[in-house]
Formats: sequence, C-alpha cells, structure tokens
Amino acid sequence: MEVVLETKGLTKVYGDLTAVDHVDLQVFSGEVYSMLGPNGAGKTTTVEILEGLRDPTSGEAKVLGIDLRKAYKEVRGKVGVLPQLFEPWDNLKPPEAVSYWSSLFGRDMEAKQVKDLLNLVGLGDKQKVLGARLSGGEKRRLGIAMALVGNPELIFLDEPTTGLDPQARRGLWEVIRDLRKAGKTIFLTTHYLEEAEELADRVAIMNRGKIVASGSPDELITLHGGGTILVLKGAGEEGLKAVESLGLLAQMDGRDVQIRIPPLQRTKDVIANITRANVPFKDIDTIRPVLEDVFFNMVGGKLVEGVVKP
Repeated sequence: MEVVLETKGLTKVYGDLTAVDHVDLQVFSGEVYSMLGPNGAGKTTTVEILEGLRDPTSGEAKVLGIDLRKAYKEVRGKVGVLPQLFEPWDNLKPPEAVSYWSSLFGRDMEAKQVKDLLNLVGLGDKQKVLGARLSGGEKRRLGIAMALVGNPELIFLDEPTTGLDPQARRGLWEVIRDLRKAGKTIFLTTHYLEEAEELADRVAIMNRGKIVASGSPDELITLHGGGTILVLKGAGEEGLKAVESLGLLAQMDGRDVQIRIPPLQRTKDVIANITRANVPFKDIDTIRPVLEDVFFNMVGGKLVEGVVKP
C-alpha cells in the first residue's frame, strides 16, 4: 500500500519537556489511522507538526512524499484539517461558510459543489441555518465539510467528537466511515477508546510523548489485551479444582469459575480440554478483551475523558 504519511524519530522539545519523543509511524492510503492517548500525551503536538503548524526539534516528517521542512506549501493544498478547537462563523449559514473558506484558498466552488459537500456530511437540511444555531455535532460536521474543500487526499481530524453527546458522536462516525469508503485517508486523534476500535484500521497508543503500542485493533487486543476470559456458569468449587488440575489460571466469581486464556492460545482448544476432563458446569460464556483493556495494560489506568484513572 502507498505510504501517505511517515515520520522517523520525530521529536519536539519545549525546554525541559519532551512533548513528542522519537515517534516513528506510517499511514497508508485509504485507511483510518487513529492516535489515542490521554491529555498531554503529545497527540495534538504531533498532529500540528504533520499539519505544518509547528516545526519539529528533530526527526523527519513526510506527508504525501513531501518533506514538511523543505516544501510545506506543496502539502498545504493537498490536506484537509479539522482542528480540536473549531467554531464556525456564527452569522454565516453552512453554504456561506464553505464558500468563504474555499475562497480563502483560491478554490471558488459552484453552488452545486457546496450543496453536494454539505449533503455528504449530513447537513443537507441545515443550509439555511446560521452557524450560531447549529448543534455541537452539526458544527463538527460543518468543520469536516470545510476540511474537505479542495478534495484533499489526506484529512486530519483532531478529537472531532470531544464534548458531543453519544448520538451526535455516532452520527459523526458514519460521516468518517463514508469518507473512508470514498477513498480518503484519515488521521484521527481521539481519547475515546470505543471510537478508535469502531473506526480505525490501525491504532497507535501514545503516552508521555511515545507510541507505546501500534497495530490493528484486533492485533493490539490479541497481543496486549490480557487474553479472553472463559466463564463456566455454576461450576462451583468442584469445577474450580478440576480446572486448576488442568494447569489453567482460574478464580471463583460467585458460583461461576473464570478462566483467563493467555494471548495466542485458542479458546476452542481450552474448551475441548475442559470437556474431555468432564469439568462440571451449567453453561459457558466468553468475555473478549477490548481496546480499553489494552490501554489499561500499556498505560496503567483507564482513559476517562482524556484523563488516566486507576
């Protein structure tokens, strides 16, 4: 696959603070690449370097094959950006905002092009509403529309759903999925683990300026999620002893027995061993780890609204 964004040893230092610490990453054409982490992890600084808004202290950064330090102006016309702090002009309607934004970059758009763009992001019925009267989710949709002016190859979305209610957040997820289907490459920063798991082809977990884990959600869950938990309903103490005799790590939860299956070990093989050993139980269930478990194992806490908590 074509590499559209690449960094090698990317570093940004402010005095005694290393905000971005030797970050290596690659983003491929047509994928959603999600960078997640707590507030202060270095996500926004990394994105601002890639957008050409900040210079790195050291390291390399290439966007669409172009070295940002040498030819930033060549990149600017080929990317779209929705910053973390975005507010549309209160006294402009969505078509006016998009048209004005396009004129700032010398890309005058016809009325039909503007209308089609607003339809794409789900604002087709809001074209006569002032920006001040749009909901939080609608304002974010307008921001994505403005980021799409000029039909960019790569789109940066910096925490686009922060502060939105669950319904508005999921509405934006559909917009992002539609953009991916249209062949756009999306660099998405977020501190919502569910969002990254739902949308991303690949994920990078960033903490204290470093990428501590990266890969597809399934790869990260398999390698760092702690393994699947197999639940033997109603197995009781007798079931626990029988499971432990098989060399499996297990514990009681009421009358149920929970067995932790190590990463890379197949669940069906464990179930087969339990069945052959005639371990008593009434029913069987599995609890699969999620990206939140990966984050806990790699960072040492849960991520709640951008803050790591025990």
